[in-house]
Parts: sequence; C-alpha cells; structure tokens
Amino acid sequence: MEKIMKKILDFVDKVSSRKSKYKQVIIVREDLHLPKGKMAAQAAHASVGAVMKSEEDGKKEIINAWKKEGMKKVVLRAVDLKQLRELRGKAEEKGLTAVLITDAGRTVIKSGTVTCLGIGPDEEKKIDEVSRELKMY
Repeated sequence: MEKIMKKILDFVDKVSSRKSKYKQVIIVREDLHLPKGKMAAQAAHASVGAVMKSEEDGKKEIINAWKKEGMKKVVLRAVDLKQLRELRGKAEEKGLTAVLITDAGRTVIKSGTVTCLGIGPDEEKKIDEVSRELKMY
C-alpha cells in the first residue's frame, strides 16, 4: 500500500511542478446563482462535453498531451448568458472547441437554461486569449 501511495504522490508532484502547455476552462454563469452541487454537476458536463467534441473535431493528439500533463482545468465566471455566447464565438474564431451546456430542468433551474461553457482542452496560450479577463470561480 505504501508503494502505491508513494507512486501516486510522486506522479502528483511531477505533474504539479511543471508548467502546463495545455488546459481546459469551464466558464459558469454567475447570474444563475447555482447551488454548489448543481454548479459542480454543470461544470462536469461542460468538461466532458468539450473533451467529447474535441475528439469529434479530430483533436486526439491535443487531448492525449493534455492527459499526460494532468488534465489541467480552470473554472471561471461569466456575468450572464450574453457574455457566455460572446466567449463561445471568440473561442470558435480561434479554432478552439467550445461547448455550451443546457440544463435538462430536473432540479433547480428551468429546462433549456444555458448554464456554462467548456473550452478545450487546447494550448493554454490560445485559451488565455479568450478567457484571460475572467475571474476564477
């Protein structure tokens, strides 16, 4: 058990000590005031959805490189739906994969509500061109 824990800790140290070349951002609408659990679920949908679309877009090499680096993700805030849509447009103009997430409406918000945006994974510098001004969640 100790050997396994040491290997895990060594891997975490290795991944966290180097500068990432790739990342993914998840941008959540601040105006919805989502409960923490709901926000976490929507962010997870955005992350998985963006990776799946990246695969469809033929970006498997980028996905694999991102995985090897530890799959860096950053959760950011958008003021409202308008800003979320603007960010999606900017991301797509730069050739980044961008996926809007729409809620099914089974719990706390109305069906069809756009909750968040997943961008990437892709090169960190390209994603930063779109998301640099946003605050962390």
